[in-house]
Amino acid sequence: MPLPDFARRFPNIALPRLGARAVFVTDDFFAAVERLIQPAEAVFIPDKFDDHGKWMDGWESRRKRGPGHDHCVLKLGFPARIQGVDIDTSHFNGNQPLQASVDGAHVGGDLPGDGDWENLIAPTDTGPDAHHYCEVSHERAVTHLRLNIFPDGGVARLRVFGRPEIDWSKVAADKLVDLAAVENGGRAVCCNDQHFGTMHNLTAPGRGVNMGDGWETRRRRGPGHDWVVLALGRPGIIRRILIDTAHFKGNYPDRAAIQAARFDGDENNIAAASEQWPLLLPQSKLGADAEHVFEQEIQDAGVVSHVRLSIYPDGGVSRLRLFGVVR
Repeated sequence: MPLPDFARRFPNIALPRLGARAVFVTDDFFAAVERLIQPAEAVFIPDKFDDHGKWMDGWESRRKRGPGHDHCVLKLGFPARIQGVDIDTSHFNGNQPLQASVDGAHVGGDLPGDGDWENLIAPTDTGPDAHHYCEVSHERAVTHLRLNIFPDGGVARLRVFGRPEIDWSKVAADKLVDLAAVENGGRAVCCNDQHFGTMHNLTAPGRGVNMGDGWETRRRRGPGHDWVVLALGRPGIIRRILIDTAHFKGNYPDRAAIQAARFDGDENNIAAASEQWPLLLPQSKLGADAEHVFEQEIQDAGVVSHVRLSIYPDGGVSRLRLFGVVR
């Protein structure tokens, strides 16, 4: 099924590497709740069992024999405005919940109180072995999410698409900030190809853990080059660029260039518009499995809100860091 707009334009922020963690669960007898937010897609191993029964890659509660329903609480790594979720029941077939709903809260501690919760997604039918994408229209940022399942069962993954809420007034005007970092609100908007690795990895924290933890395109067999467009967390002036090809040894791009502009239009039309943006970084050579830092090479593009990274002709990039001052 095609991805909804919110799942294409916003990163999954319910990840352990972004500080997200499970802080409460009513029951995870069959499968640990921590698996619910693992980054990898859920897998099914037919002959794998443990002391509690069939091993499942997700969160699974016991069969409920009384009133009520099961739920778990996740604490995000930072306050965020949620755009949508994916309640993924992959490989749960006959043991998936009948319905699921999601609540949100904004509190300072580990666990919200009963009165802190607001409903984000009303009870929604959940079928077997499927992705259930649900858009969220809640305006306020949340720090916690509660996934309710009715009455019990298993969910493989909960993907939460959104962006951090940041008080930029507290950031000094002359402080260099990685404006592309996901924790600062940076996000990949679109690309021409992400066959081997998603564009959202480019803005993730830390260096890539392996070759799968980056953005990688197919081998190009004709003319042209590959590209990706990113939105900065806040408009600013870029002073320092880092392009990291960690783990890409025989498949790194030969060269890269960056265009940039202040863009206030419809992001659905941004791909074509970005072709005409001024150069921020002229075509520059890249090497295998290395961090490439550019400062003197940067051209004056003024205050920018979006960038277009072009790689020649194809290949993989682990991370893109764009250090600048907020304007």
